[in-house]
Amino acid sequence: MVRFSLKITRLQHSAGVHYLNEIIINLHMHTWYSDGHASHREIAYAAMKAGLDAVIVTDHNIWVDGLEKYYRHENQRVLVLIGEEIHDPTRLPQKNHLLVFGANHELAPLAYDPQQLLDGVRQHGGLSFLAHIIDLAAPAVNEPDISWNDWDIHGFTGIELWNGFSEFKSLIKSKAHAVFYAFFPHLVAHGPSPDALKKWDDLLKSGSHIVAVGGADAHAIPSRLGPLKRTLFPYEFHFRAINTHCLISRELTGNLKEDRSMILDALANGHAFIGYDLPASTRGFSFTAQGITQTAQMGDVIPAKNGVTFQIRLPQLAECRLIKNGAVLKTWRNRKSCTLITAEQGVYRVEAYINYYNKRRGWIFSNPIYLT
Repeated sequence: MVRFSLKITRLQHSAGVHYLNEIIINLHMHTWYSDGHASHREIAYAAMKAGLDAVIVTDHNIWVDGLEKYYRHENQRVLVLIGEEIHDPTRLPQKNHLLVFGANHELAPLAYDPQQLLDGVRQHGGLSFLAHIIDLAAPAVNEPDISWNDWDIHGFTGIELWNGFSEFKSLIKSKAHAVFYAFFPHLVAHGPSPDALKKWDDLLKSGSHIVAVGGADAHAIPSRLGPLKRTLFPYEFHFRAINTHCLISRELTGNLKEDRSMILDALANGHAFIGYDLPASTRGFSFTAQGITQTAQMGDVIPAKNGVTFQIRLPQLAECRLIKNGAVLKTWRNRKSCTLITAEQGVYRVEAYINYYNKRRGWIFSNPIYLT
C-alpha cells in the first residue's frame, strides 16, 4: 500500500483554512546495535509492510550516525529517523530510561544524573520522553522493574504513556503465560497502565504541558522453551499495533531535513495521538476545540471565555470518553461523532475504546487541549 497520499484533516481558522496531514509513526525500537534483532534496513522494510510513514530507532546508549534517511522498495518508502534510549548501565536495576529524539549527539555519558541528561537534551535542541514510566517486574522470566522513579526533574517533553512490551511483561505470571502470549500476541494489549494514566493526569493538573506518545519497544526477541521456538513480537506485528499518529503541517516531501523537522515539531507540540491500530485503523481520528476566533487541535491552548465547542470524530463506532483534569466528564457509547460545549478552564483529552476478541480495549488516547 502506497503511503504518499495522507489523510487530510481540515480546521477552520479566522485567518482561513488550515490543513493538517496525518502520518503514522512508531518511535521505540532496537536494532543489532543494542539488544534488537534486525538491521535498520530490515526494520524499514517491516515498517513499509505495516503501512507506516516513519519510524524512530532508539538503540540503548548508542546514537547511530549516518543511517537516518528514506528507505525505498518498489513504490513504497518510509522515513527512518535515529534517536536513542538512554539509561545509566551502572545502576541495578536500570531504571529511568529516556527516549531522546532530534539531539543528534551522543548524550549517554550524562545518564548518571537524569536532570543533567534532560538539560543536555534541551541544550542540543532535542526532545525527551520518559520511557515506559510503569514497567513492573516479571519474576517468572527474570525481568526486573524498570519503571521511571526519579520525579524530581523538570524540562522533559513528555512520557511514553503506552509501551507494548511493558504491557506484555505485566501479563507474565508464569512461563506458561509467556508462551501463550508469544503465540497469541494479539491478545496482549488492553490499554495504558492505569498508574501511567494517573501519573500523566497528575502532571497535567499541576500545570505542566506533557506530551504523551505510544511506543512498541520492539526487539523481535528469538525465544525458546524446550522444543517451542518463537520470535517475541516481530517488528511488523509491533508496527501494526501501538503507534503514534502525528499531525504535520503538510504532506511529507521526501526531503529528509524538512520531513524530520515537521515530525519533531508535531511531537514537541503534542499534535499527536496514540492509536492501537491492530483491531481497527485509528487513522482519521480528530479532536478539536472551536472558539469564537480560533480553532485548537491536540496540544494547543485556547481561551475558554465565551465558550468553546469540542468536536470529536472517530473512524468507526466506539465508546468515547472526554476527560477533564483527570476525571471523566462525558461518555458517549456507540458513536462516531461527539460534541460538547463548555466555558470551563481545564485540561481536556479523549479516550476511545472498542471490543476486540471479546474484551474492551483501549483504542485511541489523544493529547490534551488546554482551556485557559
